[in-house]
Amino acid sequence: MEHVFTELFSLPFIPEMASGIMETGTTLVGSAMTEASAAEAAELASVFTANNIWMMLATALVFIMHLGFASVEAGFTQTKNTVNILYKNTLTIAIGLLTYALIGFSLMYPGEFNGWLGWAGIGLTMPENGLTADYAGGGYTYWTDFLFQGMFAATAATIVSGAVAERIKISGYLIFTLLYVGLIYPIAGSWKWGGGAMDSMGFYDFAGSTLVHSVGGWAALAGIWILGSRLGKYDNGKVKNFPGSSVPLATIGVFLLWLGWFGFNGGSVLSADPGATSLVLVTTSLSAAAGALGGMIGGKIIFKRLDFGMVLNGILAGLVGITAGADLMGPGAAVIIGLLSGILVVFSAVTLDRFKLDDPVGAVSVHLTCGIFGTLAVGIFGKMAGLAQLWIQFKGVLTYGLISFLSAFIIFKIIDIVMGLRVSPEHEKAGMDSHEHGIRGYTIVYDE
Repeated sequence: MEHVFTELFSLPFIPEMASGIMETGTTLVGSAMTEASAAEAAELASVFTANNIWMMLATALVFIMHLGFASVEAGFTQTKNTVNILYKNTLTIAIGLLTYALIGFSLMYPGEFNGWLGWAGIGLTMPENGLTADYAGGGYTYWTDFLFQGMFAATAATIVSGAVAERIKISGYLIFTLLYVGLIYPIAGSWKWGGGAMDSMGFYDFAGSTLVHSVGGWAALAGIWILGSRLGKYDNGKVKNFPGSSVPLATIGVFLLWLGWFGFNGGSVLSADPGATSLVLVTTSLSAAAGALGGMIGGKIIFKRLDFGMVLNGILAGLVGITAGADLMGPGAAVIIGLLSGILVVFSAVTLDRFKLDDPVGAVSVHLTCGIFGTLAVGIFGKMAGLAQLWIQFKGVLTYGLISFLSAFIIFKIIDIVMGLRVSPEHEKAGMDSHEHGIRGYTIVYDE
């Protein structure tokens, strides 16, 4: 451009020459603008691709959590019911994902609606910009969005599986999963994550301490209330501990869940933003680590021993506790939340036993008790701390508790009346692997 204007001022003025020079200048300016636009487009495409890759990786990590749940539940429950546990966990994600594709995703993200109930139609219908950077603020594609949210949906039902283990009919559990994941979870989720009434109220739940964990925890509580305790669990006023099938398997499950939580919480940033994502991963891990110490301390206080089961559940408690506000907390707050969650899970488990509410894996204590605490912690710690926010969080806990518990109770009760919810005493004593599935989880073969 400098060369063009030098020639212009050093030559005599000729109209035709001036016209040609102006055209040349215009072409150069337009070329520069085109290059700038191309650079911006390339940058946008790179960010979009990075975001989408991270969200797909987060989806895979949440998927791994289902293996973690299956391992924890199988490890903490009796050998004679191992296949039954694995069967339920395998079909939970299958049913959950299919029902979420058919109706759940449209219920949870209906678009414009009255704040309480909306529906975008049957099945998956990709919007015109679903594969472009215009969709979801340039974060990821429509398909990635569905799959990530679908993995969350199945998690809510998996929480119930462990709590009702060792005495529920497989048919009753699967029917419950179909209805709860297909209808209740997405409707409740739309109130916050779908831009509904709870979101308008200011209720905050970053990754699901309430929307996933408490919603599943309330359903678990309703289930164990209706089912009753396992045979012999509370004989003569004493609590009997049934030996789990494999402590190593339960430990592997907890570490798989911790790994999966990087996707559960980290993916909830909904982009690959370096600052936000790395902060969430740090607060998540610190809370889990502090939860382990809290479980150790609580176990020592209550049981006068170094209870390893409580350390494992303490880790999960810390993870659930930080989930509502992982993006709002600093390292110190994350440690406090995790430590308190780890202690709470121990006292919650003991309290449930006093009321003869039998939870074989501690699902209610981990997901409901610590889900409630984690949700309230948003108003106590971090960037949103204050009485006003704490009151909003409390109202949110009550609202979700009411709809989740009542709906789960009604579904379980109807199933119980129509077809029976609990297996026969004979099947429970012998174990459901042989009677329900015809195969055992652990088989020792001796040479003749």
